Amino acid sequence: MTSVPSTDSPDQAPRTESGADRLSIAVVAPPFFAIPPDGYGGIEAVVALLVDGLVDRGHDVTLIAAGEARTKAHTVTTFDEPQAQQLGRPEPELLHATRVAAVLADLQPDLAHDNSAVGPAFARDRRVPTVVTSHGPATGAWGEYLAAAGDSMYLVAISQAQVDLSPDLPWRRVVHNSLDVTDIPLRADKDDYLVWLGRMSPDKAAHLAVDVARKAGRRIVLAAKCSEPDEKAYFDEQIKPLLGSDVEFVEEVSAEEKYRLLGGAAAFVFPLQWEEPFGMVLLEAMACGTPVLTLSRGAIPEVVRDGVTGFVRTDADELVPALDELGQIDPLACRRHVDEHFGPALMVERYEQAYLDCLGRAAPGS
Repeated sequence: MTSVPSTDSPDQAPRTESGADRLSIAVVAPPFFAIPPDGYGGIEAVVALLVDGLVDRGHDVTLIAAGEARTKAHTVTTFDEPQAQQLGRPEPELLHATRVAAVLADLQPDLAHDNSAVGPAFARDRRVPTVVTSHGPATGAWGEYLAAAGDSMYLVAISQAQVDLSPDLPWRRVVHNSLDVTDIPLRADKDDYLVWLGRMSPDKAAHLAVDVARKAGRRIVLAAKCSEPDEKAYFDEQIKPLLGSDVEFVEEVSAEEKYRLLGGAAAFVFPLQWEEPFGMVLLEAMACGTPVLTLSRGAIPEVVRDGVTGFVRTDADELVPALDELGQIDPLACRRHVDEHFGPALMVERYEQAYLDCLGRAAPGS
């Protein structure tokens, strides 16, 4: 990855408690889910932690989002309510981006940090520097889109795997997502069932999770977002025929119910079939003290420690015997791993460094 040469900032620039320049930052969220989310919404959860952390570090933060957010930052809304019912349609994204452009022109912050899908297309025409985080896979058509935006933005990856899959893109920094474990209940005593949780998609492979559970003679609970047409089609064709006394399906759950399911499970089974760019649900399971059984795809080796917080294998069938080894995994070690390596303070500090780099300023002590 390349980097921008840094220069010392002016002596008169206001400083935060950490010694960094006090910045005026506009953080742009996607327009579909509440911040923080009530259920599904990995990007929104990350954005909430980020803006709160930036405010705590002394920065002037404006969050541009759909609906009023529950954060420490000042919020400017582009819609009265999040547009979850229109997820997958282009109109909300485009209208959101157009309204964001007007807000930025009026606000004139030091920089914008855009977490929306349309952000890269607008970066070139903005008067303020734009940091863009690619929260999804940067391959195929999406990779071409990011390449077309080129050096109009400061591009951040959420994993090294994401960079390695698209090394020709203008990546500037890797910043892992984070999770605050403070209010997540840790449960060391586990029930017998397994759990799979995520978006109802062949990539997330709920059908293979069922296969693993049945081969091991274990009950499994599937909890999924299943609202878009392709998600419903996958469910009807590949999951619904598998349901039975040993395979339970529940609709998208609240955050409280999600942690209850994850915390009580003997293991979180995640035999994904794509190059996962990060996987927030992995952090959520481990924070509950629940071992992760997954495959070595994408960022998985960066997030899960094989033999410490779960088992990482190359084939779904290899997860079946791993279920007999769950006693080797310490629930406290799972939670400690998340807290020490993916805590919010680390993410916030790394984004602060990215902002200074984007602006051509030196970080304190550099």
